[in-house]
Amino acid sequence: MTWSIVAHDAATGAFAVAVTTCAFAVGASCPFVRAGVGAVSTQSFTNRYLAPAVLDGLARGLKPAAAIEGALVGDDGKALRQIHVVDAQGRSAAWTGESCVEWAGSQSGPGFSVAGNMLAGPAVVGETAATFASATASPLPERLMLALDAGEAAGGDRRGRQSAAMKLVTTEDFPDLDLRVDDHREPLVELRRLLDVWRRERAPALPFNPRKANPAGMTDKAIIEAGWRARGLDLRFPDHPPAKG
Repeated sequence: MTWSIVAHDAATGAFAVAVTTCAFAVGASCPFVRAGVGAVSTQSFTNRYLAPAVLDGLARGLKPAAAIEGALVGDDGKALRQIHVVDAQGRSAAWTGESCVEWAGSQSGPGFSVAGNMLAGPAVVGETAATFASATASPLPERLMLALDAGEAAGGDRRGRQSAAMKLVTTEDFPDLDLRVDDHREPLVELRRLLDVWRRERAPALPFNPRKANPAGMTDKAIIEAGWRARGLDLRFPDHPPAKG
């Protein structure tokens, strides 16, 4: 009921997942990323416990295929599952259980994997993968967006469209980008709009946020106020008179 792409950008260290489906709120269930470790999408009768188990396996040094195999041990529903992963070396692996609804399958390339089920046909995965592989001039989020658009043009989810999501992490314990379209007639169109807003309003502020390299983030009130003025905002921090005595 879903197709997704998991990717690693060696130049920036980013891990990302982009996913879309004809089901509600796919971003709440499928995409998982962990800084320095990997990106996973768990889908098809989704078992959300699988993705953290795969990432834990990668963190222990397992190769992607072994991490998936270990996560699936004891899952009585593994025949229904689809899961794929990319690691910090750009290696990938995918599992498509024999009971996943057709068309179901995966395709990989250097630093990425595409997988889907309940699709219109193999061209959905093929076009998603080919577009991602060729769009190397674009930043990673836009590259993922182009790839999903190509898969949609090739037929997408055989049932229709409803939700989409994109999640990306670099150095922190939380995503730099975390966008969700939970219920929309054109989820990829809306996801692209949100990506444009993120690029304009959120991305420029990321270096000033609290981060591992600077746990307090930007605290210079004069610089913050100058940024507000540059955006046309009439905002100021309160002026407190010095204490007496």
